[in-house]
Amino acid sequence: MKIKTMLTAATAAIAFASAAYADGLVGIAMPTKSSARWIADGDNMVKELEAAGYTTDLQYAEDDIPNQLAQIENMITKGVDALVIAAIDGTTLSNALENASAAGVKVIAYDRLIRDSGDVDYYATFDNFKVGVQQATSLVEGLKARFGDGPYNVELFGGSPDDNNAYFFYDGAMSVLQPLIDDGSIVVQSGQMGMDKVGTLRWDGAVAQARMDNILSANYTDKEVHGVLAPYDGLSIGILSSLKGVGYGSGDLQMPIVTGQDAELQSIKSILAGEQYSTIFKDTRELAKVTVGMVDAVLGGSEPEINDTETYDNGVKVVPSYLLEPVAVDASNWEEILIGSGYYTEDQVK
Repeated sequence: MKIKTMLTAATAAIAFASAAYADGLVGIAMPTKSSARWIADGDNMVKELEAAGYTTDLQYAEDDIPNQLAQIENMITKGVDALVIAAIDGTTLSNALENASAAGVKVIAYDRLIRDSGDVDYYATFDNFKVGVQQATSLVEGLKARFGDGPYNVELFGGSPDDNNAYFFYDGAMSVLQPLIDDGSIVVQSGQMGMDKVGTLRWDGAVAQARMDNILSANYTDKEVHGVLAPYDGLSIGILSSLKGVGYGSGDLQMPIVTGQDAELQSIKSILAGEQYSTIFKDTRELAKVTVGMVDAVLGGSEPEINDTETYDNGVKVVPSYLLEPVAVDASNWEEILIGSGYYTEDQVK
């Protein structure tokens, strides 16, 4: 199946009505501009909402929880009709969302589940467990292709413990890797497993780089690391810097297989340079369309299209969700997927 067909299938399957409430004000709370991914999300949300006739208020909190809370409260005070929130910490918004509910404001969690609140109406995201499965599958395929038969020395990195998605990514990956760890095909020399040990607060690449430095110095002075499970491109770049700093990718010391997520431009260039092995593409343009469809439906008094009513229990309720399909990207298919879909131009990549 050609990638254009793959990427449009989800959209074609969603029969969202045309804007029925297109004079509304929609507040968009995004976590940070430090990641290119979130900049694209914000831009796409504004583009899609304004094309549908809405007025928007887009705010970035720069990974500061009190700042995001203040921004959301300010949006409620301004009289927004709906809130689209990509939470920094999905456990800190309960009081703000109570205020939103009291004001009649509809709330859609955007890509990160908002926990511990009954005032979240819907959730738009990707199949996050599948993201982890794809990352681990790519890691194993890369290990076999680059290093032949195992056993392989692999280290594990997780996302931010305050981001619900990080657990889905990790659990999805471990559904593939744990059987290989159990049978000895994969060895975690550091012994560091579980989100309590491998999580990376705020998805910080510098934190990941420092942890990789420590792992290498403590466990690999006389051994070679073959692979690293990295759940996000920003972490992958930091991990790769650590690996290159001790000589991996030069001489006869091959670069380990390093995964990623979000198809950020720096990581695509790294894949083409033979450093990062793979990433996961999550088309934020499609996520924006799904989210606008949800906004349109709830403000128009109808039910939005959802395809999951079981997975995302936020501690108070199971939040009705729409899950989009992620796509694994490596050196063999990046052009078809990223250039072919118009997500990047060749000039951007090269």
